[in-house]
Amino acid sequence: MSASRKGDRRERELVNELDDAGFAVMRAPASGSATERDLPDVLAGDGESFYAIEAKSSSGDPIYLSGEEVESLIFFAQNFGAKARVGVRFDEEDWYFFHPGDLYTTDGGNYRVKLETALAEGEDFDELVGRSARTSLGEYADGDAGGNGDA
Repeated sequence: MSASRKGDRRERELVNELDDAGFAVMRAPASGSATERDLPDVLAGDGESFYAIEAKSSSGDPIYLSGEEVESLIFFAQNFGAKARVGVRFDEEDWYFFHPGDLYTTDGGNYRVKLETALAEGEDFDELVGRSARTSLGEYADGDAGGNGDA
C-alpha cells in the first residue's frame, strides 16, 4: 500500500474515532494539494472544543512535518477559532496529539516527532476528547489530582 493511501486510511480512521466520541467531523481529502488554500486534514468539534488537526502516520520513526505545514495549521486554526493539533500515529500504536508549539524543531526549521516522544509526552485520544486527564506524579504526590497524596 502506498504511503499516500495509508495516510488517507489513517485519516479516515481518526475521523471515525472522533465521530464515535460525539464530535462533528470533516476530513479535507488531499488537503495539501486539492486547493490553493491551506487546510488541515481534519476539523472536529463537539460544541465545546474545536480542533484543526494535521494528521501524520508512519510505519517507522520519526514523523517529520515541514515548517510550512505547521505554520499553515496554526494560521487556519487561529482564523477558524479552533485549537491547532498535530496528530501522529505510529504502526501498532494509538493516536497522540501535540500543540504545534510543543513539537521539536529541527535545525532546518521543520518539525519532528519520535515514537518515544509521542508515548511519553503526547496527549492520547481520551485526553483530546475529554474522557480523561493526564496527572503527573508530582501532582499526584502533592494531592492536586483529587487523591489524598498517600501514594
